[in-house]
Amino acid sequence: MALFEAKNVTKQYGTQLALDNVSISVPEKCIFGLLGPNGAGKTTLIRIINQITGPDSGELFLEGKKLKPDDVLRIGYLPEERGLYKKMKVGEQALYFAQLKGLTKAEAMKRLRYWFNKLDIAEWWGKKVEELSKGMQQKVQFITTVLHEPKLIIFDEPFTGFDPVNTNIIKNEILFLREMGSTIIFSTHNMESVEELCDNITLINKAKTILEGNVDDIRRQWAANEYEIVFEGNAVLPEQEKINILKRHDENGRTRIRFRIRDGIDTNDVLGNALVSGRIISFNPALPSMNEIFIRVVESRN
Repeated sequence: MALFEAKNVTKQYGTQLALDNVSISVPEKCIFGLLGPNGAGKTTLIRIINQITGPDSGELFLEGKKLKPDDVLRIGYLPEERGLYKKMKVGEQALYFAQLKGLTKAEAMKRLRYWFNKLDIAEWWGKKVEELSKGMQQKVQFITTVLHEPKLIIFDEPFTGFDPVNTNIIKNEILFLREMGSTIIFSTHNMESVEELCDNITLINKAKTILEGNVDDIRRQWAANEYEIVFEGNAVLPEQEKINILKRHDENGRTRIRFRIRDGIDTNDVLGNALVSGRIISFNPALPSMNEIFIRVVESRN
């Protein structure tokens, strides 16, 4: 079941078409990757979902019902650009945002204590925002995004400003939120994070949807007869009429070769030829990374 749907959304700014008949369907309790190069239309769609701006045409649905103005209380949004007041104290600001989202002061304080302790920032409660590092500010904004336990959470480049340790902490919190029943739209340029976190994705380029589906299914579909073979020692797999060698790497006394089998060629024929090249440790389909797929799809449409 889809928790959120956007159907045939179009948005134009002057002569610039930002979204062209874009549709997405975000399943309940999943992490949904909203991907695309700079200027593709992702931010415009996020702004429309948050009702910061409206579509020229198309419809949006939350839990099967048309999106209404007060549904903003059921959505959490962490923008890439931080929106904290620099001169205001951290705790006062977090409490203010929590009450804007409909929490009572008592309930907000209870939840804030939990999250500030969990993310190890309790000591910053009485400090001004301008005294915090970028990473600490992002932690505060993360907390204000999820505090009211929204049905739909939107993270736009949530790891900006974090070192590797804190990036991993926030990744685990995002996975925890999904386990607790949250539905998450996750917008990022980091394709490794997509592979780690996302269940489904939509890729937008030049205002149009050009790829969508389950991450594992997409990687299998784009495998395109690609395989990886690992030999013991230094081995050579000659490029021949049956294969195209894509990559070769020697490491720790092993040779790793990635190649594509030409159409109409049986894998057993290739494996038979490989046996005379050296001792084979492994021979497996090579799933392309989401980064490789992202580049291939975008370049094919440019």
